Amino acid sequence: MKIRRILATAVAAAVTTPVVLLSVTPALADAKPSAASRAQQQGEQGKPSIEELEKAAEKAQKAYDDAVAAAKAARAVLEVALSDDAPLTVAAKAAGKEAADAATAKENADKALTDAKAARAALPETATPEEQAAAEKAVTDAATAVLSAEGAKATADAKAATADQAADDARVAAVRAYSVVQNAEKEARKAKKAADKALADAKEEETEPGEPECVFESQLRTVVTGLPSKIVAGSTTDFLFRVTNGTDKTLDEVSPRVYFHATDKSGYNVIDDAFHLQWSTTASPAWKNVQGSDAGSIGPLKAGAHAEVKLRLKVDAKAPAGDGLAFVAGDYLNDDESCGGNFATEYGFELLAAGSVPDDVEDAEPGKTTPRTPDTKPQGGTSTTPVDSGNSAATGSLASTGSPSALPGFAGAAGAAVALGAVAVVVGRRRRAGSAS
Repeated sequence: MKIRRILATAVAAAVTTPVVLLSVTPALADAKPSAASRAQQQGEQGKPSIEELEKAAEKAQKAYDDAVAAAKAARAVLEVALSDDAPLTVAAKAAGKEAADAATAKENADKALTDAKAARAALPETATPEEQAAAEKAVTDAATAVLSAEGAKATADAKAATADQAADDARVAAVRAYSVVQNAEKEARKAKKAADKALADAKEEETEPGEPECVFESQLRTVVTGLPSKIVAGSTTDFLFRVTNGTDKTLDEVSPRVYFHATDKSGYNVIDDAFHLQWSTTASPAWKNVQGSDAGSIGPLKAGAHAEVKLRLKVDAKAPAGDGLAFVAGDYLNDDESCGGNFATEYGFELLAAGSVPDDVEDAEPGKTTPRTPDTKPQGGTSTTPVDSGNSAATGSLASTGSPSALPGFAGAAGAAVALGAVAVVVGRRRRAGSAS
């Protein structure tokens, strides 16, 4: 199978699988093959995938159009909520005026009481009993009026506070809702671009000459050790990446692949940019930045042998608490232009806020943890399905399914899968660069 078509199928699976998972129940998901499974079957049979890619592009376009419409509607709601004419804002202003009037009435009552007391004190010694009684009654009546004004003011103040809080809550809710749909639009745009590119690459491949088959085989094993299950924002963590050649031949050039994906605790906001990864090897000891998912190069690697890459992870101190996955994979390119790689393994971890002091931190385990979504329990149970084509280096359980609120996490993890899917295109580009020189 041609290398670029392998990547195209991988990207299509990464784009479509989250939507498929969120639109069916676990029972139906078990009964029907996922988009990734169908892509894998097609890849194994060597069948063209243009039609599948066209459907994926159509779905991605529709999802993007829907996201744009939702963002426009949410923007309109936000503008209304922030306007002076919003019903809750109008009610808050009215309640505020009532509170101000009640405060004025209280001030007037206090002044009336003060004046009554002054008049009583100013009575001459020659005042008649009737005059004294009248002055005393004026003080009593003024004191009663003060108590009544105090009660009215307290009631008006409480009403105004409640109205203000309701208006503020409505504004905050509208802002949050708009933020969610903005993120959804952004992720839908990325998915659409990925699907369009996959289709374009596949169509272009139709006119290209044959290329060596690139077989992604499980005999290439990649693991990491020393990556903690709890990582504190602002910290620096060193860990090891080991790749083992389980094939029966020497691999001329092996490329380790690592990608970090995470969301905050809401499950909506992707924070991949907070992670900065560097690599170092014995042959190349100076620390170098990981570009995309490329963590250097190893080779040649004899059959049965292994090699290690040192990795250093730095997390921005301002990164919010959340959950994440480290995707780990590898690919190889031989001098005879044969190539291959392995499916990605995920290592789940918890991201803690800066300054946290975690207890009982163990190494992250492969394939046992997935990012949280806003729901504590997805509807219809929990199910995980790998995003892979059978030919890409991008797989892994991305998130629990069954709840629409898991969609942002899916979109981000699909992006991570696509990033690791670059394994195939890197191999293809290297081959082309070598043949062109």
